[in-house]
Order: sequence, then structure tokens, then C-alpha cells
Amino acid sequence: MLNQKDKKRFRAIGHHLSPIVTIAGNGLSTSVLSELSRAIDDHELIKIRVLTGDRNECNVTIAEIKKQLDVEVIQSIGKVALVYKSAARPDPDLSNLRRSDIF
Repeated sequence: MLNQKDKKRFRAIGHHLSPIVTIAGNGLSTSVLSELSRAIDDHELIKIRVLTGDRNECNVTIAEIKKQLDVEVIQSIGKVALVYKSAARPDPDLSNLRRSDIF
């Protein structure tokens, strides 16, 4: 679990990020989940855009991502979610946390 100070810092970093993965009409397919997993392993902190149905369906999709990939949802506004998972071996060139100037 992250404390409020970390979440605030991650939100500040995430503000400048663009969504890496967009989930559309097909929902959480195997290929989308594998791409999400790869992106989270590489970048640790990513934005996801969910273009499926209404807000309720979007929240269900985000909850399913949290459950299946064991990520922490830092923020969810509209159809965009900011998620975090610590990498086992963070790559300083890829990690959004280590490349950020915001401390």
C-alpha cells in the first residue's frame, strides 16, 4: 500500500503522461492484458484509457485490471486511470518514476 504522499507524487508525475494503452470495444482480451502487463513492468506508472461503455462499465474494467495484474489504482478520472506497480528490476531509462524530475 502506498501512503498519501507517494500517491500525490505519482499523480503529479502522471499528470504529464499520455495513456499508453487504450481499451476499446473488445474489452480486456488476452492481448490487451499482456500489453498492459508489459507496459507496467517497463514503466511502473502508466495511464490507461478505457473506451468501453458507460462510467460504470469503465469502473468494472479498471477493477478487473487491478485484480488480474495486481496493480494499485492511483487515480481514476472519467475514462482514464493512472495505475502503479513496482517493477522487480526497474529500468532507469523506461521507468516513469525514475525519469521524472518531480520529487
